[in-house]
Amino acid sequence: MTYCVGTLLDEGLVFLSDSRTNAGVDNISTFRKMSVFERPGERVLVLLTAGNLAITQAVVSLLREDLANPDAELNLHRAGNMTEAARCVGDAVRRIHDRDAATLKQHRLEFSASFILGGQIGTEVPRLFQLYAAGNFIEATRETPYFQIGEFKYGKPIIDRIVRPETSLRDAAKCALISMDSTIRSNLSVGLPLDLAIYRRSSLKLETRRHITADDEYFQMVRGSWSTALRTTFGELPDPPWG
Repeated sequence: MTYCVGTLLDEGLVFLSDSRTNAGVDNISTFRKMSVFERPGERVLVLLTAGNLAITQAVVSLLREDLANPDAELNLHRAGNMTEAARCVGDAVRRIHDRDAATLKQHRLEFSASFILGGQIGTEVPRLFQLYAAGNFIEATRETPYFQIGEFKYGKPIIDRIVRPETSLRDAAKCALISMDSTIRSNLSVGLPLDLAIYRRSSLKLETRRHITADDEYFQMVRGSWSTALRTTFGELPDPPWG
């Protein structure tokens, strides 16, 4: 399993993904779940993936193959806007489904995959999408400015309380890291290292792309400080007036 989160803010976009894949407690591997499709000065697209690793890797490989195919009707470098880019990813998902779904079903395996796609193309505003295994998608709004995929339930409460469109990129990144830490502490199928990407609106290049390992000083500080703050606040709450 995995956990990925993408947030759409007035200042830009923040993406965070883990890299743990497991097929049982004794078979844990590391595979990155973040792919970047960037042409500085023209477009920046970030794709996060969750679900069956073979399926999501096949989709990303197909998207990269299309970039080098002069006969491709549409690819992520030719998309005129973010809706076309999301449609491009959705079409790739359907092509992999057409190829593999029947075989997977014979082996009693579901075609399981989900994606978060965000970025900016040209002068269009930054946009964020969540895509499903059928290749269809929805778009983030000011009322719902973030998406999560994978094992997201443990990391949702902090994002619900903190993230708003006006939240700064730095605060959103910090919130995403706390959300990830909460998930890692509660679910063994999510783990380090992490991939963080920060995009500032209209810059048309990634501002930050960081690979966070177990010895990352800032992440360790955030984990420790957050745990201490929670215990302190809990201890300061008054006892219930009953019992």
